[in-house]
Amino acid sequence: MGKASRTKVDGSRREKIAAQRAAARRAEQRRRILIAGGSILAVIIVIVAFIVIKASSSPSKPATTSSANGPTGSALASVVAKVTSVPASTLNSVGDGGGTVSANPVIQTIKGGSALTSGGKPEMLYMGAEYCPYCAAERWAMIVALSRFGTFSGLATVHSSSTDTDPNTPTWTFANATYTSKYLTFTTVELTTNVADSSAPMGYAPLQTATAAETALETKYDAPPYVSSTDAGAIPFVDFGNKYMLAGASYDPALLAGLSWATIATDLHNPSSPVTQAIGGTANYITAAICKLTGNQPASACTSVVKSLESKI
Repeated sequence: MGKASRTKVDGSRREKIAAQRAAARRAEQRRRILIAGGSILAVIIVIVAFIVIKASSSPSKPATTSSANGPTGSALASVVAKVTSVPASTLNSVGDGGGTVSANPVIQTIKGGSALTSGGKPEMLYMGAEYCPYCAAERWAMIVALSRFGTFSGLATVHSSSTDTDPNTPTWTFANATYTSKYLTFTTVELTTNVADSSAPMGYAPLQTATAAETALETKYDAPPYVSSTDAGAIPFVDFGNKYMLAGASYDPALLAGLSWATIATDLHNPSSPVTQAIGGTANYITAAICKLTGNQPASACTSVVKSLESKI
């Protein structure tokens, strides 16, 4: 019975009926509102569920939006295997590169720098960018050298900018790669992709951000007297345990022009190839700097040829 009928106990039968009908109408209105509200809620739930299912079933975006046209699958695995297993005998035959490596000091000694370490091991810091043709050239040598001390995983192919100097130089990216070694820690920062972006500070889409400490090292050592004032801030920048450093490419990226990743990887096992002399010679200098940090360990990497280059750093 409605509220009016409860409060008007002495009222006429007509009033009671009218009150009951009014209460019924109010109840019906409430029911319709609830039904309508429930329907709307049900629609919202269905829409939200559809969005969630759609999102979970859609492939996630890749970690980078870099443009790449290198090998994939088993072809990529084959290339990686060749690049990371260049025989010591080949590298010994190449020596200092026979003139293909820059005449300027490839790696220079840092004066007064405190040791850079990570996890109780010497740390090698690389800062570069995927668009950069000089980084493109240097990565080949770094991979060859570092593979003598540890193991890479997650290496992916990429090419330098299609509009910069030495366009489309075939190379690798360290953006999603990992490196494991009991002798040193290898830290990498790929600042940008190879995709042009006029709104970005470097003119290419940002990729990874250096820490304040990493930026401070580059600012301090990628500058005179280690490099000329016109080359200050050049990439790639590599800091070897804060004892040695290099900035820029150690050889001409044009040597790689028009070559496929597979061709370069195969050439690396031929000591008479100009490509091997440039990449292998640079790798030997990089190996020499690392060997000075590790106390010439392991012996398989720190060969007599490599030790002969240590005095040139």
